[in-house]
Amino acid sequence: MSEATCRRELELEIPAEEVQKATERVAREFARVARVPGFRPGKAPVTLIRRRFAEDIKSEVLQSLLPDRIEQAVTAQNMVPVTRPQVEKVDFPEGGPVKFRAVFEVLPEFALGDYKNLEVQVDAVEITDADVEKALNEMRERAATYAPVEGRTVADGDFAQINVMGAPAGGGEPVRAEGVLCHIGAEETLAAFTENLRGAQAGERKEFDVTYPADYPDPKLASKAFHYAIELTGIKEKKLPALDDALAKDVSDVATLDELRAKLRHIMEAARDDQQKAQARERLLAKLVAMHEFPVPEALVEHQMDERLERVVRKLAAQGVDPRAMNVDWVSLRRRQQERAVEDVKAELLLDRIATAEQIDVTDEEVNQELEHVAGHSGESATTVRARLTKQGALDRMKSKLQSDKTLEWLYRNARIQTAAKSEK
Repeated sequence: MSEATCRRELELEIPAEEVQKATERVAREFARVARVPGFRPGKAPVTLIRRRFAEDIKSEVLQSLLPDRIEQAVTAQNMVPVTRPQVEKVDFPEGGPVKFRAVFEVLPEFALGDYKNLEVQVDAVEITDADVEKALNEMRERAATYAPVEGRTVADGDFAQINVMGAPAGGGEPVRAEGVLCHIGAEETLAAFTENLRGAQAGERKEFDVTYPADYPDPKLASKAFHYAIELTGIKEKKLPALDDALAKDVSDVATLDELRAKLRHIMEAARDDQQKAQARERLLAKLVAMHEFPVPEALVEHQMDERLERVVRKLAAQGVDPRAMNVDWVSLRRRQQERAVEDVKAELLLDRIATAEQIDVTDEEVNQELEHVAGHSGESATTVRARLTKQGALDRMKSKLQSDKTLEWLYRNARIQTAAKSEK
């Protein structure tokens, strides 16, 4: 047994007398129900039963004795197993004691360091007038209208209204869209579209090939080659509304432009505060983990690696990408999650220990609030969500997550949070 791991190997023994009693009890049970040619049910001699069903009886004896013996040993040594014990090297001699080895992983034992009054630094984020004006102009852009242009060809800055049909090179599902506005000459527009549509007139048709860059934002198109057939149905110019009180009324619930600026600043400052709090919590966890050196169960790390990989897959699926169709080495990707997974497990173990030390519990009301929150997103009732999570064995995990979040909030409230000077950013 290595002290650098959470793996434990216990060499255990069950006395011969206890084994003999269990064997006799199991043999009597077999004799009561076993069917033996030449004997009525329950009338065959026990000695015959023990010979005829020797291996089955041994198996039943082991199943009845080993779990209790393991539990006694684990309790006596104050261990908390996190994996089901695996039984190895069973020695079951006739008339003698049963000897065997139990192998499992346990929660690590460690002493909590000084987790109170931790100090971390967060990045300074100044909300400037320029930031407010940028947000205001983004609202103005969203309120823009598009006016038709007559009597000329497409020029840079125009929005070409097009119907699109794209056939992927090598076959596959085509891309079709109607009424798309393509901003000619814009940075976000692929050069092939700008070059082929610039100078065209409404009603013209264009055909050209496009190869998307590997870092294209839409993963369904990244690195793909398409042949496009484009119909130009119209030309439009963007018309921005005036930056005045009328705009403020149109895009918000305030009456004047100055009120809108004040509201935007308040929203941005609140978002800045949330960002700094999230950063502080992340750095508190990192500091807490760095303060403590202890092994973590490999089974928990493996589970966390699976969780991280599943999050990647769910994110891709949410973007409409089939992970199975991607050229990704999933085994290597999973392996690269190991270091972060170890840190995640250490953080959870530390938060659990601090929760115990500080008596931080999750109340029924907090659980019900979370169930209501989940229900609001899923369209189910809170009762249905509770029943589903209970059936899936996920309700305890939800409670554990709530406790971890509550403990981390406690650490945040008791920490000293410094803001980095602007020059240190």
